[in-house]
Amino acid sequence: MLAITVETENGQRHIRIATQELASLVRRIGGENDKLLVVQRIPDLPDVFIQVWHRRGGDYTLEYRDGAPDRHFQTMLDGPEPVIAAMTGWARMEHGWNTGLDWVPLDLGPGPVPPLELDDDEREQLEKRVREVLVGGYATRAELAEIAQDYLVSEDYGPVSPEQARRLVDRMWVERVEEQTAWEGETDPERLTRAFTALETAGITARENFTCCRTCGQAEIGGVGSPDARGFVYFHSQCTDAAAGGHGLMLLYGGFDGSPATTTSIGQEVVAALEETGLSVEWNGEPRQAITITPLDWRRRLVG
Repeated sequence: MLAITVETENGQRHIRIATQELASLVRRIGGENDKLLVVQRIPDLPDVFIQVWHRRGGDYTLEYRDGAPDRHFQTMLDGPEPVIAAMTGWARMEHGWNTGLDWVPLDLGPGPVPPLELDDDEREQLEKRVREVLVGGYATRAELAEIAQDYLVSEDYGPVSPEQARRLVDRMWVERVEEQTAWEGETDPERLTRAFTALETAGITARENFTCCRTCGQAEIGGVGSPDARGFVYFHSQCTDAAAGGHGLMLLYGGFDGSPATTTSIGQEVVAALEETGLSVEWNGEPRQAITITPLDWRRRLVG
């Protein structure tokens, strides 16, 4: 698998795909609303990407950027195979992946971004919220930038521009990437994902960071899994915020037939799957009682 995220013009997002899947996506593009692929490494880093644009019947425009504006290059290719070779080499960080192609520098550097004019309390509130969602680990840089731009907005007050939001988020994102380089071994969120994957295979719809609250989660969980799923387990974004703040993680679960007996049975399966991965669980066996993972060391690696 390649440690990349691929986004398409039509909004599809592919994470950690095989080389042949990347090749298929490159060969596919060219139609209406499907002419662009943007590839970022995992974890994503600001202004580091490779992308290709192609309209059926025309050349392929391949670009990559390696951080600074003066490290942005473009080349034109007449078929998909050299594009696939270059993008695969870039994804694998192979030495010399970009040799043999006629790259032209593109200086698309942005204009100056004015500093944020916030008082100390506003800045602290804003950075606290961005950090909370960043540590949660499910938001992309683009989503975090939207949060930063909108967080302090009131009816007649919008102190953070899109460019200022991106700059703030990029700084905090890079700091988080540097933090996670010191992490070793499997983290608790990775154990959680492993347990949820096993539950999904066993016929229980399992979703992480699903919807904004319990009301929305209960209303929507039935429509996202397999039609023959026996039950469900999930946690919503407020639960994620609590886990990121060091307060453990609450899981909501149940059976799709609504019976207490099925709910209890699903709860037992959830607890068993979590404990199988080494997570510590608190649950009294009552179908109305949420399952809590505690203690929990919430170190979720960024995807981007």
